Amino acid sequence: MRRSKSFARLLAVACLLPGLAAAQSVNTLSPQEKADGWHLLFNGKNLDGWHSYLQKGPAKDWSVDGDAIRLERGRVGDEKDFADLVTDAEYENFDLKLEWKMTACADAGVMFNVHESPEYKETYETGPEMQIADLVCTKPDSQVLYERSGDLFDLISSNVERVREAGNWNQFEIIVDHGHVQFFQNGHKVVDTHFWDDDWNKLVAHTKFAHMPGFAKYHKGHISLQGTEDKGEEPIRLWFRDIKIKSL
Repeated sequence: MRRSKSFARLLAVACLLPGLAAAQSVNTLSPQEKADGWHLLFNGKNLDGWHSYLQKGPAKDWSVDGDAIRLERGRVGDEKDFADLVTDAEYENFDLKLEWKMTACADAGVMFNVHESPEYKETYETGPEMQIADLVCTKPDSQVLYERSGDLFDLISSNVERVREAGNWNQFEIIVDHGHVQFFQNGHKVVDTHFWDDDWNKLVAHTKFAHMPGFAKYHKGHISLQGTEDKGEEPIRLWFRDIKIKSL
């Protein structure tokens, strides 16, 4: 029996739908990811598992917007309201993946190995940062090597510019494996280095971090989403989603 072209088209679309649904699903883990040891750091519903640095819970400028964590702030205000968000748990050797997007000209970062203590007022005093910046208009960061999106902030410039235009989702991956640190931006490796050896110590010694005695000294710490940068058009907005981690 000959089938109509319309029926064939419907059948083709039906076959594609499961794949499309899977591709669009965020803040979930596939059976294979679960078997491989991945865990979600954001459940897609609330900020359970997160708090603002040196605070008991998330600061008021952090919220959940649809399927993402959102920061919305102005260029001025009480820093306690947009203090960096950090995980409740600490991690040592890990593979971290997440997605982020921002409004035009914004600036932020993802930090790791953050040591939370009143001894340190800011997350960046201990935690190295994978930089987020709109390459089109974030000033001065978008025009400064070592401060562009994907860079190991103020230390190593990513070898290519792979960040997408403001308003689009970007994928970050940070792998920390016994001092071997790799950054990936939108699927491209942009930084590959080693911490805590002589070359690393010499590198840090020539930056502002040389005056921060706790910087990158901790081999275990919190993951942090930066909210304290005031660059961008008001209201400054940043979104994070699909945040997952696997211990190595």
